[in-house]
Amino acid sequence: MRYSAFSVFRNALDKHRGWSSAWRFPEPKPHYDIIIVGGGGHGLATAHYLAKEHGITNVAVLEKGYIGSGNVGRNTTIIRSNYLLPGNNPFYELSLKLWEGLEQDLNYNAMVSQRGVLNLYHSDAQQAAYTRRGNGMRLHGVDAEMLDRAQLKTMLPFMDFDNARFPILGGLIQRRGGTVRHDAVAWGYARAADARGVDVIQNCEVTGIRRENGRVVGVETSKGFIGCNKLGLAAAGNSSRVAEMAGLKLPIESHVLQAFVSEGLKPFIDHVVIFGAGHFYVSQSDKGGLVFGGDIDGYNSYAQRGNLAIVEHVAEAGLAMIPALSRIRYLRSWGGVMDMSMDGSPIIDCTPIDNLYLNAGWCYGGFKATPASGFCFAHLLARGEPHSVTRAMRLDRFERGYAIDETGRGAQPNLH
Repeated sequence: MRYSAFSVFRNALDKHRGWSSAWRFPEPKPHYDIIIVGGGGHGLATAHYLAKEHGITNVAVLEKGYIGSGNVGRNTTIIRSNYLLPGNNPFYELSLKLWEGLEQDLNYNAMVSQRGVLNLYHSDAQQAAYTRRGNGMRLHGVDAEMLDRAQLKTMLPFMDFDNARFPILGGLIQRRGGTVRHDAVAWGYARAADARGVDVIQNCEVTGIRRENGRVVGVETSKGFIGCNKLGLAAAGNSSRVAEMAGLKLPIESHVLQAFVSEGLKPFIDHVVIFGAGHFYVSQSDKGGLVFGGDIDGYNSYAQRGNLAIVEHVAEAGLAMIPALSRIRYLRSWGGVMDMSMDGSPIIDCTPIDNLYLNAGWCYGGFKATPASGFCFAHLLARGEPHSVTRAMRLDRFERGYAIDETGRGAQPNLH
């Protein structure tokens, strides 16, 4: 069923009893051309683009829980392409362009809101760094604009511009950045992939990867063995554990990243605002809650929950930027499991094992990368070669000395 104003009107006449399920609930077939492990945004997007762009529909997406239970439903919904390095910038710009046409592509309201993403700076050194980043973005054809203190005071009068420790001097804004409803992204991609013949199989946990003569031939699951010609891993924070089933050790660690939402408020913050003196970012949802987050918890974990030390850290950074936050209440928090790569940039590549392909190492950038990740991973799976914008995202780049170190902090996963 295609969603439209007419279909809403027509079903209203029948008291909305005529809607069909958004996607099927199939049992797995014995064999597929391609199996994707992980039914999050990246796995579902890959399946959608495999079917749409390459005509490959004998595809299964295996999700150990339900659709939306992983990181795709556990983030702060931010999209942007304000990256500096050539290895990242074209990729995230491709993603942002796909976000801009996503709702028409999927026939699904993903609530794409290009409200602008603003990075604040608090010192002359930060101003120089953001000027460099903005110039790098514009050289790649990406929108970027430097704002001074007076412009920010007009836009964001509620911020503490004269904070003794962290005075706000200006910022770098990407006006095409913004937010997208994360649950709708999962549901939209699942529905679109299913409509093209892909099997989206929920509650199907992969327990092993079967190899014969060095080649992957299928996966052992909680629903039995399923064979395949190619196997793509898009398991986010569980990538290391799934890859280990095939004897592959990855250069990533898993860490918890918490996010928070406040009680509902009247319209307050019109943009996504990122604090430059600490890792804190905030936007306001359509329901009125302030959505914000900060650093990872700093220890390895596969749990979807965090600790109180980060709650305090995030609150302190938020109050330093916006004192009025002291008068609101946290409503709830949640945690996602981040697959932190050594240089803070992702991996989309073949592996040394025949028929095994990898999509991992997303760190903080996984949600915003969803469309381009799926588009490029589908290209890799279908053609056996990387897409032009992911040629630097090789698995062996750490061995070869070609790291994509966006923050310039070295090869230490928890710093990225």
